[in-house]
Amino acid sequence: MIRITTPGIHINEVGSLPNTIVPVATAVPAFIGYTPQAQYQGESYLDRPMRISSLAEFEAIYGLPDPAPPADPARQYSPRYDLVPQSGQPKVGTSLLLGGTYYAVLPDPATVYYLYNSLRLFFLNGGGAAWIVSVGTYGPASGQPIAAPATPLVNPNVRLADLQRGLALLEGEVEPTLYVCPDATLLPVADNATLMQAMLQQADGVQTAVCLFDVIGGHQPDPVLYTQDIATFRNSVGNTGLKYGVAYYPFIETTVVQPGELDFTNLFGGDVARFAPLLDSPACPDPAASGILDAIQHPPATGAMTNAQLHAALLAASPTYTAIINAIQQLACTLPPSGAMAGVYAVNDSTRGVWSAPANVGIVGATTVTLRLTDTQQAPLNVDAESGKSINAIRFFNGQGLLVWGARTLDGNSEDWRYVQVRRTLIYIEQSVKQALQAFVFAPNDANTWRAVQGMIGSFLTGLWSQGGLQGASASDAFSVSVGLGSTMTADDLLDGRMRVTLQLAVVHPAEFIVVTMEQQMGASG
Repeated sequence: MIRITTPGIHINEVGSLPNTIVPVATAVPAFIGYTPQAQYQGESYLDRPMRISSLAEFEAIYGLPDPAPPADPARQYSPRYDLVPQSGQPKVGTSLLLGGTYYAVLPDPATVYYLYNSLRLFFLNGGGAAWIVSVGTYGPASGQPIAAPATPLVNPNVRLADLQRGLALLEGEVEPTLYVCPDATLLPVADNATLMQAMLQQADGVQTAVCLFDVIGGHQPDPVLYTQDIATFRNSVGNTGLKYGVAYYPFIETTVVQPGELDFTNLFGGDVARFAPLLDSPACPDPAASGILDAIQHPPATGAMTNAQLHAALLAASPTYTAIINAIQQLACTLPPSGAMAGVYAVNDSTRGVWSAPANVGIVGATTVTLRLTDTQQAPLNVDAESGKSINAIRFFNGQGLLVWGARTLDGNSEDWRYVQVRRTLIYIEQSVKQALQAFVFAPNDANTWRAVQGMIGSFLTGLWSQGGLQGASASDAFSVSVGLGSTMTADDLLDGRMRVTLQLAVVHPAEFIVVTMEQQMGASG
């Protein structure tokens, strides 16, 4: 009651509308990893969580600036590859048959990073706002390819301590709802295990984010022995916070790296003398290619062609060079699926709702998978009898293309938290209600406040039910909200300053297995 001390007319405004709950964002990923650079206008953005809303904004802060003309534009990602002769065709990996000899196309592991291209996939698949935590810039090349096609791809410049530090920086950020670390698969298996367990432990603590995981070995799985990679992943991920973890397998082949982004400088560290014999050998001379290679090695003092022009000339002159570039582009475009899935989540939430499974949908920019799983092969991934740790398959179907064919968390044995959308829907409700209840901190813990809280939450959940986010023939079947003395609180709670609110929810579960029963009926006589 306002105390009036001056004669006259006084206006007292009384709000007619109750407090409402503003829904929180549901698909805002935080990407942790390495970037080409991390500075803008002289200010460093290393080890600093930064919110961006577009790829252009990322490149302005974390990308390399374009050099002055007539130099070629800066490339944000420049992996290096060697062509190593083999005694026969390798069973795994990418190889080429040149002059009767098989060559394995092997990367310099110190030049392979996944964050930038994963972020490109995120935006390509409809992603919006994202957080970036750059834990370092690209390190030096090792100068040597991996030892053999089947050798694990481990980047010595990617360090566990860096990624753990970046993860810890997110603990105080409320908005990110997805933790994504594409570079994690470039760690040794033991370090990757430590990082995954730390991500799940942090997600379990903050209760606001879900971790998207990739499986080491998914970039070039052995058609028979890939199950060892799956077993290693399940043994590595631990047992804490599994309801906050989601894994996808295998890697996807994409078109995210465009042809003009790779050229001869990506071969043998740019040493033309090492790959020239592959294009112009004594056994198979190529005068057109020879002239271009000579222009690369001995550029004229004036009027020299740019690398882009020389690259285009080689593509036109040499089918062998074209085949090599296509092979390294395929390798550069093979990416862990977590970044693309973050974009799939964003589109799913905006078009169908967080309560819908982010599955049975395609991935924009993806052409195929590194391993085409069958129903028989997917079965032990989806349901593991021993550990219960489910892994979602990305599969290729004839006539349909690439589809996300799974929607389970790692907690596959849990009836409550088995499905991705159930876990994320509860996070959405919990955090939306939590933020709205901040307005009632220090409010009188009495019946008036309880009615206001009950009405506010009930209105929010009714809206969610009407959109299909909760199941039930009526709102009363979909949820209940209880708050008050004798129902959720005792006299001691009132004395201790505690207000308890209880929600009971009927969350929508997916029709994961559709069973059609068919019965043969004999024809009626007459």
